[in-house]
Amino acid sequence: MSMFCYQCQEAAKGTGCTIKGVCGKTDEVAALQDVLLFVTKGLAHINSAAATKGLDSDKAYKYMIDSLFITITNANFDEIKIEEKILEGIELRDELRASIEAEGVKVSSNELSVKYTGKNKSDFLAVAPSIGILSIENEDIRSLKELMIYGVKGMAAYAEHAMNLGYENKDVCQFIQKALIASCDNQLNVDELVALVLETGKNGVDAMALLDKANTESYGHPEITSVNLGVRNNPAILISGHDLKDMEELLKQTEGTGVDVYTHSEMLPANYYPAFKKYKHFVGNYGNAWWKQKEEFESFNGPVLFTTNCIVPPKESYINRIYTTGTSGFKGCTHIPDRKGGQPKDFSVIIEHAKKCPSPTEIETGEIVGGFAHNQVLQLADKVVEAVKSGAIKKFVVMGGCDGRMNDREYYTDFATELPTDTIILTAGCAKYRYNKLALGDIDGIPRVLDAGQCNDSYSLAVTALKLKEVFGLDDINDLPIAYNIAWYEQKAVIVLLALLSLGIKNINLGPTLPAFLSPNVTKVLVENFGISGITNVKEDIERIILA
Repeated sequence: MSMFCYQCQEAAKGTGCTIKGVCGKTDEVAALQDVLLFVTKGLAHINSAAATKGLDSDKAYKYMIDSLFITITNANFDEIKIEEKILEGIELRDELRASIEAEGVKVSSNELSVKYTGKNKSDFLAVAPSIGILSIENEDIRSLKELMIYGVKGMAAYAEHAMNLGYENKDVCQFIQKALIASCDNQLNVDELVALVLETGKNGVDAMALLDKANTESYGHPEITSVNLGVRNNPAILISGHDLKDMEELLKQTEGTGVDVYTHSEMLPANYYPAFKKYKHFVGNYGNAWWKQKEEFESFNGPVLFTTNCIVPPKESYINRIYTTGTSGFKGCTHIPDRKGGQPKDFSVIIEHAKKCPSPTEIETGEIVGGFAHNQVLQLADKVVEAVKSGAIKKFVVMGGCDGRMNDREYYTDFATELPTDTIILTAGCAKYRYNKLALGDIDGIPRVLDAGQCNDSYSLAVTALKLKEVFGLDDINDLPIAYNIAWYEQKAVIVLLALLSLGIKNINLGPTLPAFLSPNVTKVLVENFGISGITNVKEDIERIILA
């Protein structure tokens, strides 16, 4: 077998992984994920036909969202779980097809994914080479379709978190379905696909707005918060990922058990929500960005819960302490089942495990400040505007996005360090770990690093920019004193980029490398129409995007 995957920033040699994923997935896992996406497209065709008579299935939309999330980088490495999901999709597709045909709905599509009947792993691996990325020969068409699909994968992640809190946007679900079908359409030309890519960005804004509403109505608006970095002398659970519903249920179930809870990586912003602050055993944050987990999970000593993506294949020394839930998975790790019948997930197995473990080994002390989501920043609007008018703040720079393990990511630490002291950093996502613990000071009491939260909270950065545009009476958002130097790693960052483009934001610097899935011609379109550019070096980039 051989694989081909180039959906993340760490694609081998900057072109694509062909033997084993840099993320750690095997060629078999990669092939099974391709088949899962393929089967999901088949279901999308059937559900679209059902929609012509108002018979489209909510269960089908949920399946599409779950399956897309499973195929995100570093989310699920469990072959058995992926095989089960493929079989579930085929069964759901065929049941839906039978039910709508009984109602007189004709399914006219001749797509192989609509009638594919694989029954086991061998069947799936046999079909994988013919339906993978490289099955699209024209590199520009392939590039645009993959850009759209990667954006939809990121969108699906945000839609799933919202769904877990009981919030749905049917239009977003229908667009995800539309994009899946469009990716199979061999008649679409470059212009039509560019339009679909921009439509993906628009729906990405809607998905992030929905999740923002779900999170804030459920747990309150994030508040400016000093987050503890030290540890206590109690057994503990470390929770990673992005899902706040899982966070809530774990905190409720650990209350009074003697087990503390710490956040890791993208779960850090849970510390900013008022609803979680009442839990006395919610201690703070342990560690840094996702890629440092091998050393930090070792020293944490207790069990670790992955609620979403960001898994690095665990070391044997602690794999027995790794638990997964939701769309995440890794072979050999205990998976906590989904909710059923409106009941919460049962975290008792990880809680009992924690009780038998030593307390965490302290790796740092002190605090970091965050919680600058749009509601909180708008409360500071008068202070911010005054600082801009007085010249105390000359520029804002958005440095949101993802962190990664490669050495070239040190660029972002150096960039933050070398920025003029009259510059404010606006951030969201795990990219912040490159600079959120630096002593960068403040401007008239405003911290020079304003952390809005998780990667989906890039929506907050967009809302803040739009509000500043209104306050300063500008016609064009690009006339604001805001520069964009975005780091990307996986598909949630792709939808953030497309969302920013759909809002009319131009001249975004993207790094540490441009995506391998962008063909030269597609890159040219992004450069000419939107001013997208790659990073060079810290000195030149500061001169070009901050001081110019």
